[in-house]
Amino acid sequence: MKRILHLMSSIQGNESYSIKLGRAIVEKVQEKYPGSELKEVDLVQLEVPHLSPAILRTFFLPGDQLTAEDKESIRYSDEAVKQLMAADVVVIGAPLYNFTIHTALKAWIDHITRAGITFGYGENGPVGMVTGKKVYVAMSAGGMYSEGAAKANDFVAPYLKAFLGFLGMTDLTVFRAEGLKVPGVKETAFQNAVDSIMID
Repeated sequence: MKRILHLMSSIQGNESYSIKLGRAIVEKVQEKYPGSELKEVDLVQLEVPHLSPAILRTFFLPGDQLTAEDKESIRYSDEAVKQLMAADVVVIGAPLYNFTIHTALKAWIDHITRAGITFGYGENGPVGMVTGKKVYVAMSAGGMYSEGAAKANDFVAPYLKAFLGFLGMTDLTVFRAEGLKVPGVKETAFQNAVDSIMID
């Protein structure tokens, strides 16, 4: 039994390929680990607040110094960190928009990046504190970004691997539904992505 956290960051709703691919990944995890618990979070519908001076300030205040207003400012961040820490498996839906991730997913990343909680500093530099998790990224793209000339414009997979790795989530696999708008490729692109899913 695993605790699965499925994060969605598409603006396409039920038509979203990244959401469909993410759910296909979740199904495969549930098949391998019967009885697993699932928590789905739609970051777009949730309207995750972007970092503000007030929110950032609360990150560095001791708990006993937080005012009622401070506690409200940090409420979402604390909740997001709690959800993440409780999960064994994290599935992240990440459509490629203008070469990178949607702002809702970036906002979530900003909220879970907490010094002393999700990362720290050791003698040799930063140390990730979010460990022991398996992360699957359900990436979707209209073009082909895994190879060829457009590969240099993929700032989704490399960024997520680098930054989540910084927080300690180094066991990360990316499944891609790409070429979704490319003639001759789009017809089988999504099914090929689903067929590629292998759960460790």
